[in-house]
Amino acid sequence: MAEPVRARRLDDHEGQYLQRIVRRGKHGSIKVRRALIIMASASGTPAPAIARLVAADEDTVRDVIHAFNERGLSALDPNWAGGRPRLLTSDDEAFVIATAKMRPASLGRPFTHWGIRKLVDYLAICPDRPMRVGRERLRLLLHEHKISFQRTRTWKESRDPDKDAKLDRIEHVTTHYLDRCFAFDQFGPLSIRPCHGTSWAPEGKPDRLPATYHRTHGVRYFHGCYSLSDDQLWGVNRERKGGKNTLAALKTIRARKPDGAPIYAIMDNLSSNKTPAIRAWAKKHKVELCFTPTSASWANSIEAQFGPLRNFVMGNSDHPNHTVLARKLQDYLRWRNANARHPDVLAAQRRERARIRSERQQRWGRPRRAAA
Repeated sequence: MAEPVRARRLDDHEGQYLQRIVRRGKHGSIKVRRALIIMASASGTPAPAIARLVAADEDTVRDVIHAFNERGLSALDPNWAGGRPRLLTSDDEAFVIATAKMRPASLGRPFTHWGIRKLVDYLAICPDRPMRVGRERLRLLLHEHKISFQRTRTWKESRDPDKDAKLDRIEHVTTHYLDRCFAFDQFGPLSIRPCHGTSWAPEGKPDRLPATYHRTHGVRYFHGCYSLSDDQLWGVNRERKGGKNTLAALKTIRARKPDGAPIYAIMDNLSSNKTPAIRAWAKKHKVELCFTPTSASWANSIEAQFGPLRNFVMGNSDHPNHTVLARKLQDYLRWRNANARHPDVLAAQRRERARIRSERQQRWGRPRRAAA
């Protein structure tokens, strides 16, 4: 029997980048869905559960996972074909890209970064390899090679000395004991304020939310639990993180498997998640705590579930207080757990969407991008 398809282990940069895409949701829908697929698969979620999470076919999920294993993060963007042949050779393009990534000061230019015009001017008089490149062609060339104009950022790499051992253990239990694997994490802070989101509205007249001047309701944290085997998500809102609240969540996980056999709880490496009381209780009740490495919460399977939670409950909302917010969260969880749709239904919906896209292309005479 063939092994289930699974994304390879993520490194720190890949995990943090995917987590940022899923949490913020500021990229195109195709990129967000592909990031969800990769992050969920790398953390041990099986392909059928991922297909239900992103409303896609299982074969599509497997194709994205295979593409990531082969090409890395470039699999987040489909390869669109077309266009006239390039006029620059491959060596010319490589030289332009290498120049764009160099600091101008190292080439004798008195500024800290390139502008399009400055780079075009320099390439025209470059002593090593002068070439004439138009500004628009240069923009396209940089885009094709994944070079964009962006703000510099700091980065953080996990310095956990047991990083590899922890990732190995998580990978082992999610591969061999998936039906007894659970994930726990805190989602927040959740504050009472208008939250931007998306919705259907007349062109040029988006829904508007009021501004806030004072936020007097404090914050809450959603303590979420996720069963990897049956794709069920549950949890409650708490005023703060703490050992008592984490222990209460672990007890609900243990109640899902009351047979007394060992279970595995994947959770972040926070001090409130590994107090002496939690460790003693876990040892007594045969709950193995599988901690993610420090600064690597992307390895937790539940992280991929928090993106839809943020989009459908927090996005485009203006809840009056935490009581209403908690009620809305529970309403969504009940709906989400009851609507794990059958793969045959998803396949029928995809066929209908394909038919509509085909009719639209014939009507308007131009292709449209298909969702991942």
